[in-house]
Amino acid sequence: MDKKKVLVAGATGYLGQYLVKELIERDFDVRVLIRKESQKGLFKGVNDFFIGEITEGKSLRGLCENIDWVFTSIGITRQKDGLTYMDVDYKGNANLLKEAKQAGVHSFLYVSAIGGDNLRHLKIFEAKERFVDELKGSGLDYTIMRPNGFFSDMRDFLDMAKRGRVYLFGKGDFELNPIHGEDLAKVCVDKISAEGNEFTVGGPDILSQNELGTIALEAWGKKPEIVHLPDWLRKFIIWILRTFTSSKTYGPIEFFLTAMAGDNVAQQYGSKRIGAFFKSEVNKLKAKLD
Repeated sequence: MDKKKVLVAGATGYLGQYLVKELIERDFDVRVLIRKESQKGLFKGVNDFFIGEITEGKSLRGLCENIDWVFTSIGITRQKDGLTYMDVDYKGNANLLKEAKQAGVHSFLYVSAIGGDNLRHLKIFEAKERFVDELKGSGLDYTIMRPNGFFSDMRDFLDMAKRGRVYLFGKGDFELNPIHGEDLAKVCVDKISAEGNEFTVGGPDILSQNELGTIALEAWGKKPEIVHLPDWLRKFIIWILRTFTSSKTYGPIEFFLTAMAGDNVAQQYGSKRIGAFFKSEVNKLKAKLD
């Protein structure tokens, strides 16, 4: 296979930095989209940078010139700087897709999330899935990755566990298999040239919410103490937030609470274990206090 020239958008995010690292290690030519000059220092082994703002289409002109593959994990978990999910997750990626089509890019990989195609009523997925629809109709070879929760998202369990108690809705027996960014990056690079257009991706360990909470408590050296709250309370919280706050406030909470109400099990990949990640995070936090 000829050496590919690859663009990574969303490179400064949790997954994006692992993607750049993985591509460099596999000896691809990598171009990184950044917002400002100072971000160049985040990337070792990259010599090709393009400075532009994903929400401003004019600033992206020429971005995809001589590019074979595009990887984008562009998206926001919490709305900020006056930008909405539709501004970034949909319009930003649509600006990137326009450049890719004009430049004749061969393949385009977009990272959405598990279950997003069935959760379009959530603000955070409304924009993501609108872009998925546009990508599917673009005429480009495309790959849509639907990862389970990232290890970094599981810090919510760790934050609760720090206080010695984890709160769950219902019985806590719904299962998930979160994935480390490094493992997901490897799968993304593998799948862009594989057969098939859409993949669900998770980590190696399928755990119940109870088990995840217990692992988080053990990482802090706490005795397992899990409190099960009635599911009607979860639904009531979502209703209260949607009724009395803006999408900036309720968007990420609505997503988290909805994800807690069912199984989220994806195809198993990788080798990174959530227990080791939790212990590492705890050690980092304790080191800051010393």
